[in-house]
Amino acid sequence: QVQLVESGGGLVQPGGSLRLSCAASGIIFRIYAMGWYRQAPGKQRELVATITSGGSSLNYADSVKGRFTISRDNAKNTVYLQMNSLKPEDTAVYYCNAIRTTSPPRDYWGQGTQVTVSS
Repeated sequence: QVQLVESGGGLVQPGGSLRLSCAASGIIFRIYAMGWYRQAPGKQRELVATITSGGSSLNYADSVKGRFTISRDNAKNTVYLQMNSLKPEDTAVYYCNAIRTTSPPRDYWGQGTQVTVSS
């Protein structure tokens, strides 16, 4: 059974930091590209950041470049999202995604963790 379990969300003041974690089980983690997405109330889910299976290539949404950092530890089957200089517009439910494009393709999602940036 595949599980992606996010943690680390919460309430933080503008300018603060949070570190999200996503622990994966039931998959061969090291062969999956991983990503973080977010969905704010009334908006579509959007990409935040992605990292390739080996960690050599990173991709960020323009809105988070320079503030967020995605990383992974294949020994711990975990992907992280370090979020600094948080803004109220970063408020959303953050979802972890695991994707494999080689045959057969697979795509898994976590249940999400709430991040609220407010004073």
